[in-house]
Amino acid sequence: MKVHQFSVAGGALLASLLVAGVAQAAGVEDLMKAKSCFACHATDKKLVGPSYKDVAAKYKGDKGAVTKLATKIQKGGSGAWGQVPMPANAVTDAEAKQMAEWILTRR
Repeated sequence: MKVHQFSVAGGALLASLLVAGVAQAAGVEDLMKAKSCFACHATDKKLVGPSYKDVAAKYKGDKGAVTKLATKIQKGGSGAWGQVPMPANAVTDAEAKQMAEWILTRR
């Protein structure tokens, strides 16, 4: 049996990474609120557009999902989830990628 030991410094590093991840997720949610994403999408139920859980499920296992979703966030689209088109969003490439990564973690 292999025993792993962590130093106090290692534990502190792990804790700080976890806190940073939570803060980053909150930052992405704030960005999505500012860009009105939640006006049409909810985490667990369909509104005007699909729920983020449904989007994550659709793209599960798709290695190109982050890029595909980031492009759709920036350029908009129609037909993938019904007749209501998704408008383009004025976000940077980095913001669109962060949003897509966040969406894909909603399971």
